[in-house]
Amino acid sequence: MNTAGTIDRPFTHDPKKQAPMKPSTSEPSGSAFEDITTTRATGSRQNRTREMQLIPEALARAHMHDRLREAQQERRALNVATARRMQRRAERASLRARRALAIAVMQ
Repeated sequence: MNTAGTIDRPFTHDPKKQAPMKPSTSEPSGSAFEDITTTRATGSRQNRTREMQLIPEALARAHMHDRLREAQQERRALNVATARRMQRRAERASLRARRALAIAVMQ
C-alpha cells in the first residue's frame, strides 16, 4: 500500500487528514463493504461505503487520544503538586535543622 499507516495504527488520528479509503484487491467482490450503486438502491443504502463503516472507529480513536492527553495532563499536575509539597516539607526540615544548630551553638 502506498499510504502510510494502517486502519489499526493510522498515520494521523484526525479523520479529515487521513487518506480516503480505496477498495481493497484482497476483498472478494460482493463483500459487505462494497459500495452498492444499483438503480433500485435507496439513497441511504448508497451511503454505506467503507469510509462510512470506519467513522465510528475514527471517532473512538480520536476520543481515546483526547482521554490519553487529559490523563497525561492530570499526571503532570499531580507531579507538580507533589513536587511543591515535597519542597515545602524540605524547607521546613531545613528551618528546623537551622534552629536546632543555632540552639546548640548558643548553649
